[in-house]
Amino acid sequence: MMKKRAFLLIGMVAVFLAGCQWTATEAGEEDTDALQIVTTTTMITDLVEQIGGEHVQVEGLMGPGVDPHGYQATASDVIDMMEADVVVHNGLHLEAQLGEVFSGLDQQGKDVLVLEESIPEENLLASDDSAEAYDPHIWFSVENWKHSAAYITEKLSVIDPEHAEDYRANNERYQKELDKLEAYIAARIEEVPEESRYLITAHDAFHYFGEAFGFDVIGLQGLNTETEAGTRDVSNLAQFVADHRIKAVFVESSVPTRTIESLQAAVQQRGWEVTIGGELFSDALGDAAQNAETYVKMYRSNIDTIVDALK
Repeated sequence: MMKKRAFLLIGMVAVFLAGCQWTATEAGEEDTDALQIVTTTTMITDLVEQIGGEHVQVEGLMGPGVDPHGYQATASDVIDMMEADVVVHNGLHLEAQLGEVFSGLDQQGKDVLVLEESIPEENLLASDDSAEAYDPHIWFSVENWKHSAAYITEKLSVIDPEHAEDYRANNERYQKELDKLEAYIAARIEEVPEESRYLITAHDAFHYFGEAFGFDVIGLQGLNTETEAGTRDVSNLAQFVADHRIKAVFVESSVPTRTIESLQAAVQQRGWEVTIGGELFSDALGDAAQNAETYVKMYRSNIDTIVDALK
C-alpha cells in the first residue's frame, strides 16, 4: 500500500509538471547555473552547503527540530525532488517513510546520493531493531561524517566537473574543521569522571558518540522515535539511574519531553534526585538563535550540555 501510494504520488506530480511545463524561471525565481539540490535532514543540508559552496542551491525538506523517522513526503516535496538536479538522503532507513519515493526517483534516472554508501561497513553499528540492520544515526561519529563529506565531494565533482577543484578545496577546509571538532569533544569529555560517563536520552540516537568517546548510552525508545517506551522500560531504566547515581538525563529537541519527565519522576520515587541536564540535538540541527544551525555548532552545543551536567 505504501509503495503504491508513493509511485502514484510521483506519477501524478510528473503529469502535473508536464501539463503545466513549470519552470523555476516561470515561477518568478531567479534562474541560476548552480546545482539544484534537495536534501532530507538538516545535517545533510549543512553538509552539502559546506562542500558545494557557491556552486549549489540547497533546499532542505526538514527544518530544525523535525524528526526524520516519521516524516512523510508531501506533493510539494515530490515536486522539489523531481525538479532538482540531485537529491541527497541519509539511508539506513532513517527516512523510512520516504523510501518508495527515493526508489521512484532512482527509476526515473535522478541523481540520488545516499550517505549510507559512504560509510565503511566496519564503522556501522548494529541495530537492536529487527527492521533495521544498522543504526542510522551515523552523523554522531565525526569519523563517519568525514567519510560523508568526502563522498559528497566525489559525487559533486563527477556531476559538476567544472567546479571539482572548488569542491575538493571546500572538503579539505571542512575536514580540518571536523578535526578541530573531534579534538574539542575529546578535551571536554576529560572533565567527566569515567564512572559518570552515562548518557541517558529519549531514544537511541547517540551510540556512535558513545562508541567513539567512551560513554554508555541508553535511550528509552530505541532507535526509532515511532516506537513508544512502555511502563516497564521506564521502571527498569529508573532503577538503573538510581543504582548508578547518575546525575542527569537529557531531553531531545526532536522528541517530546514526556518520556524523560516520566523517567525523572520514577527515579525520584526510588530515592535519587536526577536532574534534566538540558536539551540535546539528535535527529535535527537547531537554528541560529540556538547557535546550533550547523553540524559543528550542534555537536559543540551537545557536548557542552552533556559535560556541564555530568562533570
